[in-house]
Amino acid sequence: MKRIIVPIDFSEQSEFALEAAANLAHKYGSELIVLHMLELSNAILTTNGTAINEEAVFYLKLAEQKFEAFLNKPYLEDLKITPIVKHFKVFSEVNDVANKHEANLIVMGSHGASGVKEVLVGSNTEKVVRHSDVPVLVIKHSPILLDFEKGVFASDFSDDAIKPYLNAKTTFKKLGAKMHLVYVNSPDGNFKSTSEIDKKVSLFLKKADGDLENLKDVNIVSDYSIEKGILNFANDIGADLIAVATHGRKGLAHFFEGSISEDIANHSTLPVMTFKI
Repeated sequence: MKRIIVPIDFSEQSEFALEAAANLAHKYGSELIVLHMLELSNAILTTNGTAINEEAVFYLKLAEQKFEAFLNKPYLEDLKITPIVKHFKVFSEVNDVANKHEANLIVMGSHGASGVKEVLVGSNTEKVVRHSDVPVLVIKHSPILLDFEKGVFASDFSDDAIKPYLNAKTTFKKLGAKMHLVYVNSPDGNFKSTSEIDKKVSLFLKKADGDLENLKDVNIVSDYSIEKGILNFANDIGADLIAVATHGRKGLAHFFEGSISEDIANHSTLPVMTFKI
């Protein structure tokens, strides 16, 4: 994991993300690219008047000063840090930065005590998730200890899930985390018989891996809803992370005949990592 991008807005939540990213960077020897998106108005950016240009320079300099103070943290010592201030207009540009610097992960903070509903629905984090080609890790609390040992990848084992599954498997390996696959059989998710599920899972793994070696890591659970099944399973095994898939510009994938992935992200107390389909 060579490079990690952390978009910040100087809030408490973005500091949680920065500290989490720093923990990962210390563990894996990663470079941190800390990105502040200064949203200047079109008037400031496009007007040719000298006064307006001076105003833009003033805001950029002010952001740089604030940036320097924000990065003065003990947990950032001995890390390679590249600060970047951009006057972004669209959040797809975060993905451009990630591609340019060949980043492996984007870490973002979550607002709201009840999960990431406020962030993943109609907000900047959702916009980053929609456009990101690399995994996005959403941090919700102060990361006292961020050591991923067990992770859950929830899947419906459809063909659409193959790409995010393979990406998640690679990322979990880099993090040193054991990946537990879970399929939830419930009344709200097109209930299937045991034989139907076994066949579906086997076909999926043959297509994705070329073998059935990871069949032992697949867990089939029953619950009143898919969301409850995933969250309860993660709690039962003591998971540190839940991974879900995204449908690019459509946002969080309506993976299980509805917005289950979005609900998981909203209600999970664990960090949530997204992988693009």
